[in-house]
Amino acid sequence: MEHSTDKKILYTAEKLFAEKGFDATSTRDIAKSAGVNVSMISYYFGSKEKLFEEIFKVRMKEGQSFAYEILENPQLNEWEKLIKIIGNYINRVKTLPEFYSILQSVYNINNSGNEQILSFLRTSKIGYIKIYQRILEEGCENGVFTKKPDLFFLHSVIVGTVFYSKQGMNLYRELSGNQSDEYYNIYYDNLTQNLTILLKDLLGYEQEN
Repeated sequence: MEHSTDKKILYTAEKLFAEKGFDATSTRDIAKSAGVNVSMISYYFGSKEKLFEEIFKVRMKEGQSFAYEILENPQLNEWEKLIKIIGNYINRVKTLPEFYSILQSVYNINNSGNEQILSFLRTSKIGYIKIYQRILEEGCENGVFTKKPDLFFLHSVIVGTVFYSKQGMNLYRELSGNQSDEYYNIYYDNLTQNLTILLKDLLGYEQEN
């Protein structure tokens, strides 16, 4: 698929920031890898910092747009909505490793980094909490869920489980001794299955026959 010049720059920068870090990646590095003139970065984004911010803006908008679309789907019950939103989250972590590596690095700097990005992250987190709140409340009202766990704990269970699982994957692979090419897919399938089991118990959901 052929990307527009601005998207080519953005995706190239995302890859390089993940590999080398923000400080060690220059605009010339990005331009060379993207096959564009370095002036194009200033033209489309203004600066390396603004390009970094745009990566977060684009990626977080993608995830939340999907979640809101699912939330408003009248053909799905609350459990189905929750599982589709979480499934998309896990798939994004799996297929966008560069972005989630950058995201982890931002968290690792103890909130002392780019204030605009930290604001994006806070807004995104609040957005997902509100999505889960609506699913939880409507699911209880409609009898889909028989338990109502603490909202913030529910959010922490979902995000924490997925995010930490990504961080630990290489260590777990080493300890398991499984070096097959299929390990990556099996790992994320197991993550999805086990998180589903955990959430069923947490929410008191019993699947209809």
